[in-house]
Amino acid sequence: MSKPKAAALAAVLIVAGLSGAWWFNGRKEAAPAGGGASAAASAASGAASGAGGAPVSVTSVVAQQRDVPVLLQAPGTVTALRSVEVKPQVASQVTQVHVREGQNVKRGELLFTLDARNDEANVARAQAQLLRDQATAADAQRQLARSRELLAQNFVSQGAVDTAQAQAEAQAAVVAADRAALDAAKVALSYSRITAPGDGRIGTVNVYPGTSVSPTGAALLTLTQIDPIAVAFNLPQRELPALLELMGQGGGQVQAVLPEGRKPRTGKLQFVDNAVDLASGTVRVKAQFDNADQSLWPGAFVDVSLTVRTLRGAVVVPQAAVIQGPRGTTLFVIEGNKAAARPVTVTYAAGNDAVVDGVRAGERVVVDGKQNLRPGAPVVERGAGAPAGRGGEGHGGQGGGGAGSAGSGSGGAAAPDKSVALATAASQAEALR
Repeated sequence: MSKPKAAALAAVLIVAGLSGAWWFNGRKEAAPAGGGASAAASAASGAASGAGGAPVSVTSVVAQQRDVPVLLQAPGTVTALRSVEVKPQVASQVTQVHVREGQNVKRGELLFTLDARNDEANVARAQAQLLRDQATAADAQRQLARSRELLAQNFVSQGAVDTAQAQAEAQAAVVAADRAALDAAKVALSYSRITAPGDGRIGTVNVYPGTSVSPTGAALLTLTQIDPIAVAFNLPQRELPALLELMGQGGGQVQAVLPEGRKPRTGKLQFVDNAVDLASGTVRVKAQFDNADQSLWPGAFVDVSLTVRTLRGAVVVPQAAVIQGPRGTTLFVIEGNKAAARPVTVTYAAGNDAVVDGVRAGERVVVDGKQNLRPGAPVVERGAGAPAGRGGEGHGGQGGGGAGSAGSGSGGAAAPDKSVALATAASQAEALR
């Protein structure tokens, strides 16, 4: 149908709508439920659009080709690599507390001193016993040497020499036992000095000088390692092969996004659990982070993203351009000045971007205005001189212009007689067939 005929048909439809009836192909049809000028304007707009006259105003972007990292995202919990409850190994009394709450300590640093007077006495007793037995052992060695000299001169028998040697060896064994007892006494004495088992930060101190403590009682304090630190999170079991592959390669890169917009931290995959949780179908994963600035704190929640692989040379388009329909996934590309529907397969989506198959890099993909498009429809880019805001030319202005015309006609002049309108509409529609 030519443009003049389409315009004439639109005018006929408007007049017929005012009369409450429609004539189409020689048949009288009831007016739509919307009735009136708006229905007539819609029909006129559809007729003009079907004629392919007015281009649709759209915006588009160029499909890009780049390497896209495949990210797995999950909520995570900051977990200390080591958290130790410090308890005494002997029942005693605290005589001195050498640290304060919240203090950072190094391995071997003194934390508490316990009452050690009894252990010190045991060490002194063991030392005295050792000295006595060492003197006896020395005398036994001298007796053995003298017996050997007398045997050489045939003054004593071989049996006397053997007896002297047995006594010397027995006394040497006594000395060895004394040394072991002294070492045990020193170990017991060392329990009176409680030192840090590793680097970390001290929590609440639960005792004070004069407090009686025992191995079965409450912990004196908790020592938590802050640097480095771990983040634990769960991932679906379908990602287990990729995780194991990353572990075989030395661990993948893990990013922890902190709350309040603070700078994200980058760590390394460290641990994949040896079993899948039956209740959730997920596997427990841990990553290790350097934490010298103590921005990660045990028990805090963070958002974790793990790069499992990279899609090389992928074609990327905005997710807003993808259309999900009953017949599959499509999008519109601009070929020349017309829209062409293109079936695509979305292989990966993250954020505002989607990796698709079925589109070449460099093609222009429609983002806004795709809801008004049909395959082969002419398009005009917004911002490129397109008359997108004028009624009757841009697609968005067709309905408004038609409605305005109808309103103007009904308000500026008296409505024509229905019989005249019907006759006029019928004759013009028959002429345009």
